[in-house]
Amino acid sequence: MGLLRAAGSVYKPVEELDLGPDSKELYVEANIKAPIMGGFLAKIFAWTLEAGIFGTLVLYIMKRINRVHEFISHAKLEEPPMFVPLHPFVELHEQEVIEIHPDASPAEKVQRATVCLPSTLENSLESLKPGYFRRWTVMDYSRAYRSGEITPLKVAERFIDAVRESSRRPLPVSFFINYDAEDILRQATESTLRYERGAPISVLDGVPMAVKDEIDCSPYPTAGGTKWLHRVRPCTGDACCFARLRSCGAILVGKSNMHELGVTPSGTNPHYGAPRNPYDPNKISGGSSSGSAAVVSAGLCPAALGVDGGGSVRMPASLSGVVGFKPTFGRIPQSGVLPLNWTVGMVGILAGTIEDAFIVYAAVSGQLPSDETTTLPPKVYFPLLNSTNQISNIKLARYGAWFNDCDEEVRLCCSNALHFLCERYNWKTVEVTILEIEVMRQAHYVTIGSECSTSLSSYLENLDRSEMGWDARIVVDIYGAFDSNEYIKAQKLRYRHMQIHNKIFTKAEVVVTPTTGMTAYPISKAALKTGELDYINGANIIRYQIAGNFLGLPAITVPVGYDKAGLPIGLQFIGKPWSEPTLMHIALAMQALCITDYRKPKVFYDILDKK
Repeated sequence: MGLLRAAGSVYKPVEELDLGPDSKELYVEANIKAPIMGGFLAKIFAWTLEAGIFGTLVLYIMKRINRVHEFISHAKLEEPPMFVPLHPFVELHEQEVIEIHPDASPAEKVQRATVCLPSTLENSLESLKPGYFRRWTVMDYSRAYRSGEITPLKVAERFIDAVRESSRRPLPVSFFINYDAEDILRQATESTLRYERGAPISVLDGVPMAVKDEIDCSPYPTAGGTKWLHRVRPCTGDACCFARLRSCGAILVGKSNMHELGVTPSGTNPHYGAPRNPYDPNKISGGSSSGSAAVVSAGLCPAALGVDGGGSVRMPASLSGVVGFKPTFGRIPQSGVLPLNWTVGMVGILAGTIEDAFIVYAAVSGQLPSDETTTLPPKVYFPLLNSTNQISNIKLARYGAWFNDCDEEVRLCCSNALHFLCERYNWKTVEVTILEIEVMRQAHYVTIGSECSTSLSSYLENLDRSEMGWDARIVVDIYGAFDSNEYIKAQKLRYRHMQIHNKIFTKAEVVVTPTTGMTAYPISKAALKTGELDYINGANIIRYQIAGNFLGLPAITVPVGYDKAGLPIGLQFIGKPWSEPTLMHIALAMQALCITDYRKPKVFYDILDKK
């Protein structure tokens, strides 16, 4: 293999890099060399990779021609490795926030969050203008329940009917891997009784909430989108994040569909079906939290939980026309979440509005009492979204070459949205250069692949691989091809990119990008049976996601428009560590400029309609 050895990159020290707008450093586009593989081709490729020495040679060549050897394996850099993207808490002195007591219960935090909401949410159920579409919010549910216009039990019955109807469509939407009508009705009955007694737990009481099949929730098994993982890793109770939602009275309506093991951004699962995009059922809803995005987009739940390891909350949110929010690494406990990738993945929130994402965030955020990963737990601040004093002097960092590296309709839509935002609030964009973005993507892939491979190794030893989708088999083999040298180099690059982004954040409060480089692409027939690997479209979708995961930064996506086919487009804001309040202020400001133009999906269920 010496003849195939690629020369490694030599990285200059970070202090020598020019991050200004006139930097001479070139932007390197992703140049993926891999065919689209589905159907019989996927089977052939899987068999090839599993063919001993020949498979090892193919993997070596794939890594070389896709520049993994150049950027990672044989690279020379002096930075120390950073294995976990934990950020020390620093007072950011954010505008228009209140501090929340760290010992407050989830219900108390939710109550404090509702006090921070803008007064526009006080609209009644009859307040919608003709032709104006919006999804029902958590506060809409709460007001309807408190007024007696509808009960949680009635909503649960409508929810069950809607899920059943969705499975009978010519193109089944496949929202869920598992849902239990009897358990849903039981929870709804208990919630209805609490409202009848005048004692709901919180505004989340009786609100339907879906949870990605990567998060433990009783009484369901947690399979990670597989047919087998729940047999070797039984679910013994609720994950901490959902236990907090349950303590607020939220109704668990089932385990939402996802890409098997979360291995690609398409979200299509050959075992449980394709969670189709509610705006066009022939298109993907995006992965890997595909079911959670589709459930919220289609109106079945105002919010849902996902897990974001490589944009897996923000990508499907953007492609499906909803909000996707990934907080700072460590802000939400990971206890009870499948440990597929320890240092890049974390629980995130999909919601119809920024306000609903905030309410759910208030419930689930906070450290575990036994958590000892940080010596000083970060303080919790909530944004005063109802403040009459709009936050001011906001600077948004934009790297033009990267921002524009997307489909033309996405570029125009996001550029216009950013222009309107800055013009309306007198904010400014700051042109910067964020170096080595493609290198960071490669380092993230080595990291997530190595961690997933290690996490699954003991299970895969005795697994009949015929139980896996063909796309998952291929990806697991690719993940297993990374060695310890490559993993260590990737962690050195993590430290390096942390320093690069720290420099960027001295110039601006957030980095702004399109959320995905394209809108949702079609679901192929082959993918429905075997799964599908499409690294070219995948790289286009994941292009703007990596810093949030690899560097543990908070990020949020907001719907800002549609392409000519009516498919949603999202704009993403990436913030400084622990800057969730500022992100929410900015995201709400963006939402306010776009919300009156939001469109109703083709697949939509109005389960709160009191008629």
